[in-house]
Amino acid sequence: PSYSFHLFFIHQEIINSFISSTGRTLETISPRTGEVIARVAEGDSVDVDLAVAAARQAFDHGPWPRMSGFARGRVLSKFADLIDQNADELAGLESIDAGKLFTFNKMADIPFAANLLRYYAGAADKIHGDVLKMSRELHGYTLLEPIGVVGHIIPWNFPCTLFFSKVAPSLAAGCTMVVKPAEQTPLSALFFAHLAREAGIPDGVMNVVVGYGATAGAAISAHMDVDKVSFTGSTEVGRKVMQAAALSNLKPVSLELGGKSPVLIFDDADVDKAVDLALLAIFYNKGEVCAAGSRVFVQEGIYDEFVKKLAVKAKEWTVGDPLDPTTRVGPQVNKTQFERVLSYIEHGKREGATLLTGGKPAAETGFYIQPTVFTDVKEDMMISRDEIFGPVMALMKFKTIEEGIKYANNTKYGLASGIVTKSLDIANTVSRSIKAGVVWINCYHGFDIDCPFGGYKMSGFGKDFGMEALHKYLQTKAVVTPIYNSPWL
Repeated sequence: PSYSFHLFFIHQEIINSFISSTGRTLETISPRTGEVIARVAEGDSVDVDLAVAAARQAFDHGPWPRMSGFARGRVLSKFADLIDQNADELAGLESIDAGKLFTFNKMADIPFAANLLRYYAGAADKIHGDVLKMSRELHGYTLLEPIGVVGHIIPWNFPCTLFFSKVAPSLAAGCTMVVKPAEQTPLSALFFAHLAREAGIPDGVMNVVVGYGATAGAAISAHMDVDKVSFTGSTEVGRKVMQAAALSNLKPVSLELGGKSPVLIFDDADVDKAVDLALLAIFYNKGEVCAAGSRVFVQEGIYDEFVKKLAVKAKEWTVGDPLDPTTRVGPQVNKTQFERVLSYIEHGKREGATLLTGGKPAAETGFYIQPTVFTDVKEDMMISRDEIFGPVMALMKFKTIEEGIKYANNTKYGLASGIVTKSLDIANTVSRSIKAGVVWINCYHGFDIDCPFGGYKMSGFGKDFGMEALHKYLQTKAVVTPIYNSPWL
């Protein structure tokens, strides 16, 4: 508690420096305690208009798109250094605002964010078009140009990492932007805006507007002067973003949406390792991961042993204060999500699934839920079909490889998947058969800066991370001119 008070005190001046046209504020509530920790200026469509106008001015007339890629890269590298220098504060903000584990934030999420900036800083001066070998007397080449003003809409489960998965490549490309963090977790985004100015990013290039999805988010999606929207969140909201983009100026959209990812564990797997991997797949970040391995399928030959060991090891995932270094599962992000997860647990019970572990709130205050495992799950149950976004595993049995593939693909989603096997043949067959944007073999949550991440089916389209993400924020222009009396074409 004293640490969170210290954080609040040192960053209150930054929070208060953000204003809205209406003067309204929204409350940000700590999932640790359920108490209000800050009131932040609430932006609406008028504020989005102002932010877009600033971004448009900066793109059309400012220095950022006209800098060399090398110069932009130097600024991004300085931005990354500032994140490293403020790692404690940022890790703490994520803990008190989103319920994320402080130790893991400092060890993984914050360095990952800084390294995203460094990765794209290195790419900023390597944005090249092609010289074309034309079929007649023409000289042709392509230019890769920044797409313009980008609207980024960020979710609440990874406020820091996903902020920079979008902001870093679009900055490197030379774009300007309006960023709307989730209203549940705005604090780190405000701090990043402060650090951006210290890093030397010019005014108008990166504008942060805190507001609700139905107002600020909708205004960004429908804005006639926004050239692209990048959204991470639910499939339901993704539809609305895409519809608003189509009905306005037909801006391109990239969507990273929901998931109900399968983990297939085969008879030849090391059972202890498979249990650990399955628990990591669903309980990491308290299950608030779009790629969470929420459907676990175990081949019948090891199923009984797997269940027995799973029941024991699940209890090792201790629930508690995210500032406590011994905690492995923190609180759900807010009361709404807390109640949503508990309601799905009740659905699972009513539909006839067997509750193996957990299933209840884990504390009298705050939004803590016991890590929960259901067995005897059927494919048509809600806990098997719907994205719960909490620490709830649906465990099922399969017989053959073909049956496992069929079960894995029986979902409207296609974001991620996992395979646990010692057989190269099984790994090759199954990885080519699963309809998902990423397949992790004998690992899970294998995210990396250089590895593109995005979905199939109703999990969306467009990739974050890697060079594919950079190209989302570029457009190709072909330039053609006649050539006369050339000795060769």
